[in-house]
Amino acid sequence: MGGMDINYLALVVAAIIPLITGFIWYNPKVFGTTWMKESGMTEEKAKSMNPGKTYGLAVIFAFLAASFLWGQVMLGGAPGEAHGAGGNFMTFKHGAFHGVLISIMIVLPVFATNALFEQKSFKYVAINVGYWVVTFALMSGLLNAWA
Repeated sequence: MGGMDINYLALVVAAIIPLITGFIWYNPKVFGTTWMKESGMTEEKAKSMNPGKTYGLAVIFAFLAASFLWGQVMLGGAPGEAHGAGGNFMTFKHGAFHGVLISIMIVLPVFATNALFEQKSFKYVAINVGYWVVTFALMSGLLNAWA
């Protein structure tokens, strides 16, 4: 891709990342059991989910997020444009930095504010925001490196 052309394949792949990180992050052996307790989720309620609706909408929302992230990471410079000490901003590392920054500046305040009014615990916020920090870092890193 040259210049600021949108790489739609990269957007689609980036939209799959939240499902993969979520599968790992919310696994009972990682944070799943604690998340269920802190969120009030029960096994019974989890089993009543409509998987087609839930995962279908999750991918659509992830594609919207990937589209937003694409615009954010691409503002750092065009391919081949050196910044600083011979650096190139079109790297996984640069994109991941933007993903982390967006998570801290947007996701954290939104989740934390909702958690305050929902009277959710710090663990609940930390688990969910942590998931988005990792997920947005991976998504943005991929989008920036695959420019």
